[in-house]
Amino acid sequence: MKEMTNEKKLVSVIVTAYNIESYLSRCLDSLAAQTYSPLEIIVVDDGSTDCTASICDRYEAKYGNIKVIHRKNGGVSAARNTGVDAASGDFIGYVDGDDWVEPQMYERMLNACLETDAQIAACVYREIGEGGETIYPSGERLELTMREAMELFLGFDPKFQIYISVWSKLFDRKLIKDLRFTEGKTSEDIMYTTWALTKASKCVFLDEALYNYKIDRSSSIMNVKLAERRFQNEIPFWKEQIGYLYGLGEEELAKKASYRFYRRLIDYYLDFRKRKMKAAARQLTGIIKEEKDEIKRVYQNEFVPLGDKVRMKLALMTPSGYYRVVKLYDKFVIPLRQ
Repeated sequence: MKEMTNEKKLVSVIVTAYNIESYLSRCLDSLAAQTYSPLEIIVVDDGSTDCTASICDRYEAKYGNIKVIHRKNGGVSAARNTGVDAASGDFIGYVDGDDWVEPQMYERMLNACLETDAQIAACVYREIGEGGETIYPSGERLELTMREAMELFLGFDPKFQIYISVWSKLFDRKLIKDLRFTEGKTSEDIMYTTWALTKASKCVFLDEALYNYKIDRSSSIMNVKLAERRFQNEIPFWKEQIGYLYGLGEEELAKKASYRFYRRLIDYYLDFRKRKMKAAARQLTGIIKEEKDEIKRVYQNEFVPLGDKVRMKLALMTPSGYYRVVKLYDKFVIPLRQ
């Protein structure tokens, strides 16, 4: 174990904010209460039209370590890039302005990096709001090689998961100095996290809930539209990830990324049917049919569980029939087990 020297390390946290006047104070209060110092907080107001900008300015006047940047609206990716360009830290973290963090988050993450000589620290998060999942973190800490970290990222560990989101991580500035968020698109975290993990020689994973993520999974018209848009935005990034891994010569990881991608398509299909999003479900059915031969090839791999092979076989034969089977299972089998 390396001796900690974190008193000399500056951590910069990039906060993106757009029309979140009801939530921003909670976020900035949680950062102001961090147990770690020195901490630089850079708040990027992405052209807000409510009171977000004035809240930013109020906190900048109150705290000497908060810097505010007001910019024309360009989306979260552009705002993050702006924040990183202005950051002075040795380590970089990201926070969405409608979320908040635990007081010890950056102290725990930085200590983990310095003690293990890791270039990335990743933690788990709590979902706050309607439909949020309850989690029970173990408190364990894992030191991971690049391939081990990617296995967790791709969902191939039965116990632990490295999430897509950049805000559940702390990055060594030297590692990400050449990385940029893809501007003008959403779901940009998919490739940013993929690039970072494959560049890192070591990652440390903390099974601790240090980040609080505000969600809203209600069935409102707005949320339905957001879910459909998210699905459409994600597909090019998942495909880019697969091609990128093949390009690195990481064939096994690329195959596993393909499996995860196709399994995600089926999960989206079930979700869209449950939400009665008929147009999106039809679009997904078309994509699944177009990818049918490749899906069959990917699902022949030994790492694919037998149950998933059976489910995918049924989904390829008749997506609507697969949905009806899942509905019956949820209605009759799950209650019997409770």
